[in-house]
Formats: sequence, C-alpha cells, structure tokens
Amino acid sequence: MATKPSNHNLNVFKKPLALFSQTPMTGFYRDGYCRSGPEDSGNHAVAGLLTKEFLDFSASRGNNLRQVPGLDEGCKWCLCTSRWKEAMEASKGVGDPVVPKVFLHATDQSALSNGVSMDVLKKFAAEPEAAGGGG
Repeated sequence: MATKPSNHNLNVFKKPLALFSQTPMTGFYRDGYCRSGPEDSGNHAVAGLLTKEFLDFSASRGNNLRQVPGLDEGCKWCLCTSRWKEAMEASKGVGDPVVPKVFLHATDQSALSNGVSMDVLKKFAAEPEAAGGGG
C-alpha cells in the first residue's frame, strides 16, 4: 500500500494532522493518522471515538468493525466520512451515541470536501476542542 508523509496532510483547521491512535493502529494506511489519499476510496478521514451504537449501526449497513482485532467501543478509529455522515443523518441529533464524537485536530481536511461541513463536525466535536485546533 502506498504511503505519503503525514506531515503533508492538514486537519480541518488547516494545521498539521495530529496522530490519532496506535492502539489499535488506525488509519487507511495503518499508521495512526486519519489521512486520506488517492488509494482511499472510502475517505477514512474522520477521527472518531467508537460507541456501541455506532458499531451496531455500521454492522447493520454491512461493515462489522468488530471483526477488526482489538476494536470495540471506546476505541479511537479513523472512520469513512460517508459512514460517519450517514450515522449523523440517522441520529436524533447532538448527543445521540450513534454518532461518534470527532477529534478535529486528527480529522483530515479532506472530510470537508466529502460532504461534511465544519459546522457539523464542530457540533459533534469531542470536548474541549470544539473551539480550538487541539493538539
């Protein structure tokens, strides 16, 4: 699988993309970053905190993430932008656990060109980073 330096990817604040998780190792490139490239047709750009409800939702749509070794609720995982958006649209609003909280400092800016607005991401941001750029 081709890779490119993660320091060339920017987050939604147009700052260098932050490392998201190495336990379990996440990202399309399995390097801990929620970065996307031309090989990533799913745009695994949204840095989310998995919930039981989201895992159930994703499985009901044909993608059982529980099959990934070590992956369960409470894990940080790079999500397909379209699946995160689908969960958000199916939700009852902010606070519905079907929508994983988003870590904006680790979410690749490509999510913004794949159907999710900055305003929506901020509504579902993990605190306290909704207002700032995070680390």
